[in-house]
Amino acid sequence: MEITTFDEKAQTGLRLLFEKFWILRSKEPEVYQQIREREKIIKRYVDEKFGFDLIVHQHFIKLEKIPVETKSWMGMQGFLEPRDYAMFCCALAFTENRTVDEQFLLSDVCEDIKDLYPGEFPLDWTNYNHRKSLVRVIKQLEKLSILAVVEGEIEQFALNEEQEVLYEVTVYARYFMRSYPKDLVQYKSIEEILEGEWERHETDARRKRVYRKLLFSPAVHRESEQDPDFAYIRNFRNRLRDDMEEHTLFRFELFRNAAMLVTDERKQELTLFPDQKAIMDVALHFSHYLRNNQHEYVPDTLGNIHVTTVAFEQIVTQLHAEYGKGWSKQYREGTVKQTMQELATLMGEWEMLERDPFTGEYLIKPLAGRLSGHYPKNFDAEKGVTNEKTQ
Repeated sequence: MEITTFDEKAQTGLRLLFEKFWILRSKEPEVYQQIREREKIIKRYVDEKFGFDLIVHQHFIKLEKIPVETKSWMGMQGFLEPRDYAMFCCALAFTENRTVDEQFLLSDVCEDIKDLYPGEFPLDWTNYNHRKSLVRVIKQLEKLSILAVVEGEIEQFALNEEQEVLYEVTVYARYFMRSYPKDLVQYKSIEEILEGEWERHETDARRKRVYRKLLFSPAVHRESEQDPDFAYIRNFRNRLRDDMEEHTLFRFELFRNAAMLVTDERKQELTLFPDQKAIMDVALHFSHYLRNNQHEYVPDTLGNIHVTTVAFEQIVTQLHAEYGKGWSKQYREGTVKQTMQELATLMGEWEMLERDPFTGEYLIKPLAGRLSGHYPKNFDAEKGVTNEKTQ
């Protein structure tokens, strides 16, 4: 039965399509069926607003998601080295030469990857780090359901290069790579690939850029006085607000220098700020401190606050003295420099902070001003606990 209204299940399906690489019928049959029944309305929406293709296959459903610009979180989070990505591509090439359900040994994969590997120095499976790279690659292929384990465990390969595992290629292996307007080898950079995407969206590129930015970024910041994307957001803010609330569970918020989508609902598939990580407490206290000391940390015309490395460390030192007793043991007993580094990393990942590679100065982005966290008035700073009676 085909559904013609964008109901709550269509919202859920759209959200899952954005959060997952693909929906496999064999693993999530109910979700697959719900999206299949709403295929036309979802396809119409993602095409009109984002310019994305919705691929509905008898075995899976996949939304081809292409960002305006690449972000660090878009990579394979389990990969640690550029070598991992090169080996992953070699492994994909290996699966191209195998038929569906064809079984093979890990040693076969090792041999082909070693032959295909384009690195300046060859792979050596007696090298522990090379074996660990392959373990990460194979586990990613298993996670994506491109390879299926028949017998054995890949983790043992890290300890012994003679370890064997029996695999088979799944039906999904042929559909991992998306199609490109021209042969992939003709592109010379990531930027060329992204620019080529807009050749088919010339008439409505601005709208699709804005929608992609809103869905793919913690916030869309105003980058200049004449930022055309941010001007579009301002001019069509009411339409954007209505559209987002009708088709997603997000609320649209617009400030002078930042626009973002927020939600009060915690869904398992979503990555939200803050989460349960202990460093989140430090980040909320940091933002609260800046809000309370705006006379000292004055934003520029784009809402950015410039903070030197010394000043950044002084703030964290003060926060440690004021709130540290309530922080987790790692940050309560750890050094200020280590806490500062982890805080900068977290805020950088959430696009709340940038660092000038030449001066080392920190640029605190407007999104950080949307947050604030502090302990209640009856918090005992000396004991790190909240008193039972409110003071």
